[in-house]
Amino acid sequence: MKRISFFLLYLMMLSGNLFAQTSDPNYVPMADKMREDGKIWVVVLVVAIVFAGIAINMLRIDFKLKKIEKELNIK
Repeated sequence: MKRISFFLLYLMMLSGNLFAQTSDPNYVPMADKMREDGKIWVVVLVVAIVFAGIAINMLRIDFKLKKIEKELNIK
């Protein structure tokens, strides 16, 4: 276990150097191009729909679980 921990720690330290960085941290060419084309809003909409779907699914599961608990009188 100790060997695996050291290996994972080594990989985490090594991975920090692998990211390509520009001199301006706010410069993201793909995001700039998507903003210019107006497609960034499509991405935002898709992400919002996914999160809304996850939230709705969690609420449905919660309501079903409460119903089952009430039927079985589990507190």
